[in-house]
Amino acid sequence: MKFNELNLKKPLLEGLSFMGFEKATEIQELAIPEILHGKDLIACAQTGTGKTAAFILPILNNMIDGEHKGTNTLIIVPTRELALQIDQQIQGFSYFTPVESIAIYGGGSGMGWEQQKRALTKGTEIVVATPGKLISHLNMGYVKFENLKYLILDEADRMLDMGFFDDIRKIISYLPKQRQTLMFSATMPSKIRQLAEGVLTQPVEISIGLSKPAEGVLQAAYLTYNNQKILLIKSLISDKPQIKSILIFCSTKLKVNEIADGLSNQKFRVAGISSDLEQSRRESLLNEFRSKKIRVLVATNVLSRGIDIKDIDIVINFDVPGDAEDYVHRVGRTARAEASGLAITLINPDDMYKFHKIEELISSEIMKLPLPSSLGNAPKWSTSGNKSKGQDKHVYRKNNGKKFRYSGKSKK
Repeated sequence: MKFNELNLKKPLLEGLSFMGFEKATEIQELAIPEILHGKDLIACAQTGTGKTAAFILPILNNMIDGEHKGTNTLIIVPTRELALQIDQQIQGFSYFTPVESIAIYGGGSGMGWEQQKRALTKGTEIVVATPGKLISHLNMGYVKFENLKYLILDEADRMLDMGFFDDIRKIISYLPKQRQTLMFSATMPSKIRQLAEGVLTQPVEISIGLSKPAEGVLQAAYLTYNNQKILLIKSLISDKPQIKSILIFCSTKLKVNEIADGLSNQKFRVAGISSDLEQSRRESLLNEFRSKKIRVLVATNVLSRGIDIKDIDIVINFDVPGDAEDYVHRVGRTARAEASGLAITLINPDDMYKFHKIEELISSEIMKLPLPSSLGNAPKWSTSGNKSKGQDKHVYRKNNGKKFRYSGKSKK
């Protein structure tokens, strides 16, 4: 379905055309009409499906011809990166409308605080905020939400994982009871259901592609020992100039610097990004990565959600993610929307069982590629690493609905 079939107004369609958007994604096609009809909504959609536009477009559409007294829309998100991303998208979609927005997040300068204070006092139409920083402003008593019509909770599962349940409830206590509330989440655990019951009224439920990587992602894995990982990455990217954008995820901030240092002797720029950096430095590095001035960006899992960078050629999981949902979000950084991309995971012996559980969740066995012979022998595939002793190493796995017995040997 094209956007001009969704009853969106001309200024908004002009903004979409200016940005090169013509065809709606599935979540946009299903969610936009419901939101335009004033329904509360709970939507389960993975990253990369276009869910930001799914809630921004109908809200902007309703604001085009109306009068706005104070803040009209509040969008709550888990991270500053996501706040900035959504704010940038709002600015693009609203290019031909008079609507203004601001991102409210921590880690900035005193000038940033004053700018946020002025916007919240004046009542900027759309506010995109992280919970902690917004509560800091609410505690000062000058925030004006009495005319608020729309509340959006984006990446709701991530916010609860980060311990923001009570913060969200506190923020909602400052809002008018008569409002339209939209909740977007990649997963639907019991805590999300509990939150939804308290803040939504007879919501329409939509579920899109839960716990599945985008179809355009080619997934592969290497069985490696830890001391082979840096050398393997070098062998994959060193002599391939056509691969211009590589995003590497790892489990700790300490590893970010180790990996970046290990790759830095190559003939391309490598940078590491984590919460240890000042916000201005993080934004600068992201902009350089977007513009291809940095070829390899190494990050912790904080960036697996909320980073909106097109044309990432390869995502590499240096470590197997902590759970299957994080895996889906990490690999979702490539193959955004209808694009294609490659996601590679490096699996050491301790992480094999964890990776096996990921394969179970996404109902697919991920191709195991042989290590380059120059790196030596690879560990043998086994899913018994985290199980109790004495259990059979041979396991049954699903593949396209069929079960087969797998010997535990490395796939060639």
